[in-house]
Amino acid sequence: MKKNKKLKIFITSLLCFAVICCTGFGIYVSDYYRANNTALTATFSDNDVTVIEKNGDYMVFTPEKPKCGLVFYPGGKVEYTAYAPLMKALAREGVFCVLVKMPFNLAVFDMGAAEDIIAEYTNIDEWYVGGHSLGGAMAASYASKNADKLEGLILLGSYSTNDLSDSGLTVFSVIGSEDNITFDDMEEVKKYGDNLPAVDMYCYTIEGGCHAYFGSYGEQEGDGKPTITPEEQVKQTAEFIVDNLQKDD
Repeated sequence: MKKNKKLKIFITSLLCFAVICCTGFGIYVSDYYRANNTALTATFSDNDVTVIEKNGDYMVFTPEKPKCGLVFYPGGKVEYTAYAPLMKALAREGVFCVLVKMPFNLAVFDMGAAEDIIAEYTNIDEWYVGGHSLGGAMAASYASKNADKLEGLILLGSYSTNDLSDSGLTVFSVIGSEDNITFDDMEEVKKYGDNLPAVDMYCYTIEGGCHAYFGSYGEQEGDGKPTITPEEQVKQTAEFIVDNLQKDD
């Protein structure tokens, strides 16, 4: 009887703990940054770019004549459509962009999302993966294990915790000068700096840019004070990437 009572107490405690964890996780993931109206406008097709949402899993931005492809992972706890303006700006310059919707808005739960997308769109010969913040780190993780399928990696307000120094990939890194989130722990940034290639590495700092303005979701807690608009940061980011993709060719 005593053993049964102890077992019941243990099971009840375990169930209570599980409920508390699940509730806490639910509260955590339900609090995220939502795409604004600027982002919503960019999710519609126009004369230059066709935009299609595929099964609620990702959004495809197709230019008239695609030159290469990019699979993009959104930042942590950011609604994926917030990056539609950047994807559309890149697509206008010939980059076939696939913007991935992550489970719970956290790329850590599907860092291999690029795998099926690359396999599906066989008409694209050259592929890049990239992302913002946590999304960039997860894209880098995918790239470290799949360098043979890729041309390069695009990091926006992000860095790689995986060693890509001998990967043969071209890496583009863009950051805002007022980004207090990426620069919050400079020791961490320096620690992983050697993970990126010494050659085929293109870096750009957007003066007056911040962490949040790579997407269109407003201000982000802990970020610096930008001195440029989100539209200007997206414009400069797209121009830098496209200019250096042409060099990479």
